[in-house]
Amino acid sequence: MLGGRAVTLTVSSLADVSALLAALPEGEAAAAAAAAAREPRLTKPAGSLGRLEELSAWLATWQGAHPPRFERPVARVFAGNHGVAALGVSAFPPEVTVQMVANFQHGGAAINQLCRTFGIALDVVALDLDHPTADFTQGPALDEAGFLAAFQAGLDSVPDGADLLVLGEMGIGNTTPAAAIACALFGGEAADWTGRGTGVVGGALARKIEVVAAGVARHRGLPPLEILRALGGRELVALAGATVAARLRRVPVLLDGYVVTAAVAPLEAARPGALDHCQVGHVSAEPGHRRLVGALGKAPLLDFGLRLGEGSGAALAAGLVKAAVACHTGMATFDEAGVSDKG
Repeated sequence: MLGGRAVTLTVSSLADVSALLAALPEGEAAAAAAAAAREPRLTKPAGSLGRLEELSAWLATWQGAHPPRFERPVARVFAGNHGVAALGVSAFPPEVTVQMVANFQHGGAAINQLCRTFGIALDVVALDLDHPTADFTQGPALDEAGFLAAFQAGLDSVPDGADLLVLGEMGIGNTTPAAAIACALFGGEAADWTGRGTGVVGGALARKIEVVAAGVARHRGLPPLEILRALGGRELVALAGATVAARLRRVPVLLDGYVVTAAVAPLEAARPGALDHCQVGHVSAEPGHRRLVGALGKAPLLDFGLRLGEGSGAALAAGLVKAAVACHTGMATFDEAGVSDKG
């Protein structure tokens, strides 16, 4: 029994994925009410902690309990390789994906340091790195079996008892499918959604825009989940699966940058409200990300000019969530502190 309903976290068809989306629970109204009742009694002027107050209420609502907790935060970084990387859309070769996964596993990346700083348990899920997805300018990136396997990997990644999920990714070339998904879902020109990624400039950037445009032209008009299958990659699909599992397990989610947000955007397009349990940890330096979070109606927590990926911006934002919980649960009320409230 998850989210108050009997659901099975196993998918064998796209219809099963749609059924899980239909079964997504809403936030817990009683927990939200308890948070709203406590906040004005704390020893501070009403609203003086700004978005920290909103974060503590959001966490309680989607954890389904008050007070909110920051006791077992977990991070999941999904890694995949892309057929379009062979088209010259990245400044780095595809073998860097494997090398960076090894770096994560040995604790040497930025995400390792940020998770260690905030007490977040990190796991890296590598998805068939020896077999890149198909070139989406020629056909779908994934067949249905590949899509379902990756989605299932995401579903399986969210542990029981987690109280916050930080999502990140690694995949050379994956800002290209991110831009293609965003463009296919929300319209506009490929150039509106395509940025430098790992540092492409000049002719390489023009080539990247051409690849995005070709993919969108081939697959635009498909249903949202089919857009994810046709233009995404294994790590993007797994991110969508993890986001659905988190909602069903009542785990609030911090999304990282452009790739992560693009990966889950088809869920919102398929089922409005599917991302209500998610906060965008930061807005990336990739220009398409700011456009995308606007289209989704999200307000990122940080704007630090980050464009690393790995879940780094979301892990950094977890520090704000931790601070919000500490203030909401640890501050004295006016009565407890013997402080006079306003008249």
